Amino acid sequence: MAARKDPRPCSIADTLALVGEKYSLLVLREVCLGNGRFDQLVRNIGAPRDILATRLRRLVDAGILAKHLYSERPQRFEYRPTPAGLELEPVLMTLMAWGDRHLRADGDRPMVLEHSCGRPLAPAVTCRACGDEVRHEDITARPQAPGWTVTGPGAA
Repeated sequence: MAARKDPRPCSIADTLALVGEKYSLLVLREVCLGNGRFDQLVRNIGAPRDILATRLRRLVDAGILAKHLYSERPQRFEYRPTPAGLELEPVLMTLMAWGDRHLRADGDRPMVLEHSCGRPLAPAVTCRACGDEVRHEDITARPQAPGWTVTGPGAA
């Protein structure tokens, strides 16, 4: 079957177009950890400097990061998450937890996030309306894009 020229309208695809580029989520990880200076980002991510500069520019332009001057001479900036950037932090926590469970079978986790209760963070997606933890079997998809059903484009 040939690929459609107009794929399913999708907020996941739109978000990945912005933060799914190589190193973008790692930039956000570091900035959320408080490592927002360019040299810290290069060291902790291992990205080539030109690629990193491009990712930073794109994340700033998208309103995910903000650039703050920390040195006048020479002029140097650090990056901090905006409110929109902080909204992506639970995505990072969930990805980390998934990796710890499925890619670190030996239990040797490279980092542990501790919650303010003093225990290691165990992130979960919950329904804001009822407070219940969300499970796959509790979700019903209701496509809103005209001409689309759950299984794909509707009959023309």
